[in-house]
Amino acid sequence: MRAAIFAVLFLLAGLVAGPLFAQDAATPMTPAPSATAAAATSSPSQPVPVPVPSDKAMRYYRSGNVLWVIQTLWGFAVPALLLFTGLSARMRDAARSVGRNWFFTIVIYGLFFTVVTFLLSLPLDWYADFVRQHDYGLSDQTAAKWWKDALTGLAIGCVATALFLWVPYLLLKASPKRWWLYTGLAAIPMIVILLVVTPIWIEPLFNKFGPMKDKALESQILGLASRAGIEGGRVYEVDKSVDTKTVNAYVTGVFGTKRIVLWDTTLRKLSPPEVLLVMGHEMGHYVLGHVPQLVALASVLVLFGLWVIHRTAGGLIARYRDRFGFVQLSDVASLPLIALLFSLVTFALSPALLAFTRHTEHEADRFGLEITRDNHECATAFVKLQQENLGNPRPSLLYKIWRSSHPPLGERIDFCNDYRPWEKGEPLKYGELIRTP
Repeated sequence: MRAAIFAVLFLLAGLVAGPLFAQDAATPMTPAPSATAAAATSSPSQPVPVPVPSDKAMRYYRSGNVLWVIQTLWGFAVPALLLFTGLSARMRDAARSVGRNWFFTIVIYGLFFTVVTFLLSLPLDWYADFVRQHDYGLSDQTAAKWWKDALTGLAIGCVATALFLWVPYLLLKASPKRWWLYTGLAAIPMIVILLVVTPIWIEPLFNKFGPMKDKALESQILGLASRAGIEGGRVYEVDKSVDTKTVNAYVTGVFGTKRIVLWDTTLRKLSPPEVLLVMGHEMGHYVLGHVPQLVALASVLVLFGLWVIHRTAGGLIARYRDRFGFVQLSDVASLPLIALLFSLVTFALSPALLAFTRHTEHEADRFGLEITRDNHECATAFVKLQQENLGNPRPSLLYKIWRSSHPPLGERIDFCNDYRPWEKGEPLKYGELIRTP
């Protein structure tokens, strides 16, 4: 976990810059011959069948659920450990002895907090992101690349903490009763700034971004963007093959930094018509205003979470002050308490948040279909996704409610097969937003 406010911002950036495909069930495999053949040879006028998941996919799905529970509990346990052992208070004392004044005490404590939480989470992160991915054939990523990315992320967290952690604590000192409101309002421009900065300066620290190598396909994508009324957006190809074998794409940025990013693995494994369907989906996020909607949702979440912290933290501090080692929320040693409470709020609200993101992803699928009118390629694209990423097309209801930011793949393939209003003479839901070729 990062310092509380920055953990929130990075989480919300992930919501706003949503990928085409959910990442929580992503592991590649060689496509099952029968399912691949069925999708590839089916007539464009016939429905594409939803492949039966392989045994390997189901093992990954079940073990992923166990891992998710462990990671969730560990995410709660780390700040609780810092609080109830008094380690947070001791880190504050050490920071105070080095920093001397209020500002540098907060900066140094924030660095301590970021490094300590990084180290406590490191074994689980290493297993989840490296060992397990290799075990299931997901990745050829080298250990050196994983460590480079991990340390780069740690450095970014340290810089962000040093730059901004003082803001909520200054507001806590200045206005103990209204700090949550002012901090929540201050978080809104921070979220927007993060969306501007991330595509330009942060993401290139992890992977190489460049123009598309297939200029003919790029021309088709730009033509599709023109039909969607998108001006000024750019399409980037990123070398994700150094990290993963899975396929994906996503939209990110705002204003002049908006861009659509295609993984090089996607370009290799999907046909050009399937890539255009992917692009139609991502353009739908822009045209339908999903980015500002999610920024607004993120802002409300931050504000509500801070209000809950304001209402509950005082009672917890009064009860456990001797174990915590601080008596006021404005003490920087309270950072693990803020992080823990916000994590609990986010967890409690996650079914509603995920339901909203599933809705935006479904509507982006609809827009992609309406602008391309290519049901067959839409369905086969999702079939390839399931095959390459070891997805379970029909996960349990609990999985869908608590973990799935995207509609299940089976539902998306069914929708691709069934949604054909243009063949029935029915109006398109987003027809007025699409220019004729």
